[in-house]
Amino acid sequence: MQVIPAIDLIGGKCVRLTEGDFLRQTTYAEDPLQVAKGFAAAGLRRLHLVDLDGARQGKPVNLHVLERIAAATGLAIDYGGGIRTDEDLQRVFEAGAAQATVGSIALRSPDRLEEWIGLHGSERFLLGADVRVGRIAIAGWLEQTAVDILDFIGQWTSKGLEEIFCTDVGCDGRLEGPSLALYRRIRTAYPTLRLIASGGVSCYDDLLALQDIGCSAAIVGKALYEGRISLQALAPFATPPTTPC
Repeated sequence: MQVIPAIDLIGGKCVRLTEGDFLRQTTYAEDPLQVAKGFAAAGLRRLHLVDLDGARQGKPVNLHVLERIAAATGLAIDYGGGIRTDEDLQRVFEAGAAQATVGSIALRSPDRLEEWIGLHGSERFLLGADVRVGRIAIAGWLEQTAVDILDFIGQWTSKGLEEIFCTDVGCDGRLEGPSLALYRRIRTAYPTLRLIASGGVSCYDDLLALQDIGCSAAIVGKALYEGRISLQALAPFATPPTTPC
């Protein structure tokens, strides 16, 4: 299993929210580039970069941060937050993203996402499935839908997407452990899916539990910033698996 560190951006700064609540925000670094350089120096290969301003405003806002990190590190960056138009997508790729993270558009404009997949290839997209009580939440977790997580995954794996990250919003930023039951449910329904777990990771043992379930990767944020998990401890997870779990 691979560990993918996360940087969430508000106002160009590295922040974390608790349970997706913009009023419960902690700023961890003024310069996200220095944080990203630390991840790269530790041997990590990927970066999950979330434009929270973009998610709220409906268009990418922090592309300058993406450009700086892509230019100065060898990290493969997935970038998301407010990608809704062809122009948005092109700007994200031109700024250096290896993948565009998409979520809301998969529900609001599925035809457009299908078109993008056809034009750019499924490997250029990382689909985010943000979940509250088994149902998809969109627009930076601000809008709750009635769409079941398994139905959502099934819809898009049938379109060629092979890698999805799933965040249990109720666990995110709480440092109380990931939603293991949710990930087991997904793995049972879609055993060949490259499932990336996100939210709630609080310690090294949580990573081992996710690995045992068969997750291909885990996104980790607050546990790194709070010192619950050291970068040195992530060495066994730095190299991506040669085959899907």
